[in-house]
Amino acid sequence: MNDRFFLPQPLGVPWPTNSWPRSIVGADVDSSAIGEVVDKLFSHGVNPPSGSGVSLALLVVKSGSILVEQYGTIPGGVFAPESVVDADTSLISWSMAKSMTHALTGLMVDDGLIDIESPVGVAEWSNDARAEITIRHLLQMRDGLDFIEDYVVDAEGNSSSDVIAMLFGEGSADVAAYARSRPAKYKPGEMWSYSSGTTNILTALLGQVVGGAEFFMQLMNERLFNVLGMTTAQPTFDSAGTFIGSSYVHATAQDFARFGYLYLRGGLWDDKRVLSERWVESARDQHAVDPESGHGYGSHWWTWKSRPNTLAALGYEGQRTIVDYGRDLVVVHLGKWPAETQLELDRALTQVIEGFPLVRE
Repeated sequence: MNDRFFLPQPLGVPWPTNSWPRSIVGADVDSSAIGEVVDKLFSHGVNPPSGSGVSLALLVVKSGSILVEQYGTIPGGVFAPESVVDADTSLISWSMAKSMTHALTGLMVDDGLIDIESPVGVAEWSNDARAEITIRHLLQMRDGLDFIEDYVVDAEGNSSSDVIAMLFGEGSADVAAYARSRPAKYKPGEMWSYSSGTTNILTALLGQVVGGAEFFMQLMNERLFNVLGMTTAQPTFDSAGTFIGSSYVHATAQDFARFGYLYLRGGLWDDKRVLSERWVESARDQHAVDPESGHGYGSHWWTWKSRPNTLAALGYEGQRTIVDYGRDLVVVHLGKWPAETQLELDRALTQVIEGFPLVRE
């Protein structure tokens, strides 16, 4: 790793622990292209054309200051009126929570509490090939477990999806137990297969290491959320006491941006070392590419369109926290975009990113 890979906090710009500094868009920014995207994302309100999505928040942080901030409206339904989103509205992370799980794992690695090369040590795996699964395999989604990650249901509401069964069905009371029960499909390390179950196996292990849900929540607050000023961050635990780190952290767009900013600054926050540079760097060690989106995968983080100088926490319905080191940029998008519209959304967000100049290659 290049010791100068992570840019320092700009002189005179305060850290956003209490509030985000704000700045005007500079002349070197393609404000026309960015404005075009903002209009496209938010002009439909709660009645988007068929096959389109609803954007609820877009936040762009450049060199530590907010330059773009736009909010939308949550569509109403039979039992709930539409509601306007603003800077104080907490929204769901979906799989962006996986990247927070990477940070929580890093805290324990840096403390010497876990070794990512060690086997996970699940009792029910002791007599089969799953006994060889390590924490690194979990982080890289290479555990080899047979887990179906999709959100497709038929007309009768039936599905073969493991993630639906785990989060909303038979496995919801103990998400880690459901995920651990899945049989081996590949040899550990042999095949990359994105799986929310994998993350929940990991979060259950982390909870055990620190002594249970209460102590895990304490660690999250004291070592991560409170340090960054993420006052709205609210993780969800299941009935068994496992943090559902695959899917459930609610927070405001500004707080998701704070999390992205921690990784932009290489794990440093207000001159305090939260995560080691080595751990942050490991997140973008790309070893797989999703053929549909073109995003690469590292360790519980993606790389945006497989670009080496980026990180991206990506979630269902268009939840995005994008870190661009070459532009000193964090972009957060929250919304309700159907799965078939994700490529369209990603093209729009790429246009936003490319509207800012590179500060280095």
